[in-house]
Amino acid sequence: MATSRSEPRARPFRRVLVANRGEIAVRVIRAARELGIKTVAVYSELDRNALHVRLADEAYALGGSTAAESYLNTEAILNAIDQSGADGVHPGYGFFSENADFARAITAKGVAFIGPPPAAIDEMGDKVSSRKAALRGGAPIVPGTTEFVTSADEIRAFGAEHGYPLAIKAAFGGGGRGMKVVRSAEEVQEAMDSAQRESKAFFGRDEIYIERYLTWPRHVEVQIVGDQHGNVVWVSTRDCSAQRRHQKLIEEAPSYGMAPGIEEAMGEAAIKAAKAVGYFNAGTVEFIYQDGEFFFLEMNTRLQVEHPVTEAITGLDLVRAQLHVAATGTLPFTQLEVQRHGHAIEARLYAEDAARGFLPQAGTASRVRWPHGPFVRVDRGIEAGDEVTVHYDPMLAKVVAFGPTREAALARLIGALDAVRVHGVVTNLPFLRALARAPEVARAA
Repeated sequence: MATSRSEPRARPFRRVLVANRGEIAVRVIRAARELGIKTVAVYSELDRNALHVRLADEAYALGGSTAAESYLNTEAILNAIDQSGADGVHPGYGFFSENADFARAITAKGVAFIGPPPAAIDEMGDKVSSRKAALRGGAPIVPGTTEFVTSADEIRAFGAEHGYPLAIKAAFGGGGRGMKVVRSAEEVQEAMDSAQRESKAFFGRDEIYIERYLTWPRHVEVQIVGDQHGNVVWVSTRDCSAQRRHQKLIEEAPSYGMAPGIEEAMGEAAIKAAKAVGYFNAGTVEFIYQDGEFFFLEMNTRLQVEHPVTEAITGLDLVRAQLHVAATGTLPFTQLEVQRHGHAIEARLYAEDAARGFLPQAGTASRVRWPHGPFVRVDRGIEAGDEVTVHYDPMLAKVVAFGPTREAALARLIGALDAVRVHGVVTNLPFLRALARAPEVARAA
C-alpha cells in the first residue's frame, strides 16, 4: 500500500510536547533534554505535581481528572501546543500513541508527530488490515479470517473446518481486551457477545475476527526502526511470554530457546511487514512461536513499554532514534551497526493488590527506594511524596537488569526487586519477587 510521507525537517526540534504522563513521559523528557531540546508537559488536575510535570521545562493544564477529560482531550492538547510553541509532539504509548486522527491533527498544525505516518497507524491499528498487510509483505500469519466476523455461524463454520480452540479477538485494540477463547461450538455465541461488549467498552468499536488459538506459544516481538526513505532495520527480538490475562509481566531481550535461524527470519519478516505499509519511526512487530514455526500476530505502531531491555543489550537509545527520524527523515544507524551483547530482563511494578485479584490501588507514596548499580535501570514515574490514583494506568515503574547471560540478568533482577521499597501504596512487588524466583522462569519454560 502506498502511503504519503511527511517532509523531513531541516533542523532539530526546539521544543517537544509529551502528550502523556507517568514513567513514559519522564523517559521521553529525559531523552529530549539530553539532546538540548526544551520539553513541555501536560497534566490533569490530579497530576498537577507529578514527576513528569516537575521535570519538564514548562507544563500546561489540560483540566479534568479522568483520562477522557484530560490526556484524551484532543482540543486541550492542541491548545497546549499552540500556547507552548512546540514544534514536535511525542505521544509515548497508550492514550493517543496509536490514534491516526490525533497524528493528523498534529501534522495539520505544521507540528511534527514523533511517530509513524497516520496511514500506517490506520492499517496496522485494525488487526484484520494488519493481517492483510503481513500477507502482502510475505510474513506468515496465524490461520484465521482476513475479514470481520459478523455472526456466530461464521465462527462455528471456521471451527468445524479448522478445529478448536479458537480465539475471538477485537479488531481494534490490544492488551488482551476483547479476546475470548472458545473450545467448542456451544461456547461460541456467549464468547462472541462478550468479546464485542468488551471491545466496544474499551476501544469504542465492536468489530471482531477469529484465528486459530495456539495452546502453548511463545510471544516474541521484533523491535524495528524505519526512516522516511523506505529503509527499515530490525534491532532485536524480545520475549514477552510471561503474562497474566494477556497482560505482560516480565519481558526480556533477546528472545531465547528458538530454533537456529528463527530470530533472523522473524527480523526479516518484520521488515517486510513494515515496508508493506510504508512504516517509519520506531515500532514493534509481534509474532507467536510454537513447535519451530512462527506467525505474525500484530504490529504496535509506537514505542513499547518493554523497550528498555532492547536498549540495554544494544546500547541504542530508541527515543533518541525516534526524535532523529522525525527531525531528519533518516535512520541514525544501519543494520550492520546494530550490535547486541548479553541479556536484559524487565519487570513491571504496578499499584495493584495481587492478593485481591490485582485490583488497582491508590494512595501517597510516602517512602520510595529504587535499586542502584551499573547493571540495573529503573524507569519510574513516581518519587517519595507523589500521589497515585486509580484514574490512570497503574504502572509505577519498570525495573530492568542486565547481565552477560540470561542467568546473570535474572539473578540481578531478583536482587533489584528485593531492593525496591514503596510505602503508602500497595503494589505487586511481592508477586514480582515470587515470579522472578519461579522455577518456570528460571528454566524459561
